[in-house]
Amino acid sequence: QVQLVESGGGLGQAGGSLRLSCAASGLTFSVNAMGWFRQAPGKEREFVAAISRYGGTTDYPDSVKGRFTISRDNAKNTVYLQMNSLKPEDTAVYYCAAGRIYTSVVQNDYLYWGQGTQVTVSS
Repeated sequence: QVQLVESGGGLGQAGGSLRLSCAASGLTFSVNAMGWFRQAPGKEREFVAAISRYGGTTDYPDSVKGRFTISRDNAKNTVYLQMNSLKPEDTAVYYCAAGRIYTSVVQNDYLYWGQGTQVTVSS
């Protein structure tokens, strides 16, 4: 049984930083590209970051590029999202997802999802 468990969410201040973690189990972690998505209240879930199987390729939308960094530790079956220069509009539930071999910005390309962790950024 595949499980993805996010942690590290909480309350942050504008201009501050938070680091999310996602621990994976039940899958061969290095086979899967990994991604982060988020969903703000009243909005659709959107792509935040993706990383290839061994970390050589990353992808971000313009809204977080230069502020967020995705990384992974295959020895620990964990993917991270370092969020710097936080903005109130970053407030959302953040989801970790395990995909296929190649990185993707498309939600339907992801096979497994975590339960999400709330990130709230105050101004």
